[in-house]
Amino acid sequence: MVEARRVLGGKVCFGGGFPVTKILTGTREAVREESKTLLDQVKGEGGFIMTIGCALDEGRGDTIEAFIEATKEFGIY
Repeated sequence: MVEARRVLGGKVCFGGGFPVTKILTGTREAVREESKTLLDQVKGEGGFIMTIGCALDEGRGDTIEAFIEATKEFGIY
C-alpha cells in the first residue's frame, strides 16, 4: 500500500491493504493497531479508502466496531 500511495497518490483513489484475518480472528486492540499503522503509512493528503476484503457480516462485531472507531480516529486528514 505504501508503494500504491507513492505511485498513485494525487492521481486516483485507492484502498484496501487491511488484513481480513484481523477482522475475523484478531482482538480489538490488534485491529486498532493495524488500522493506525496502515493509515499512518498511506493516508497522505487524501485519496485512500479504508476498507476490508470481506463482507462486514463475516466479521465479528467487536473487531468491526474497532476497525470503524480506529478509522474515524486515525483517518482524519
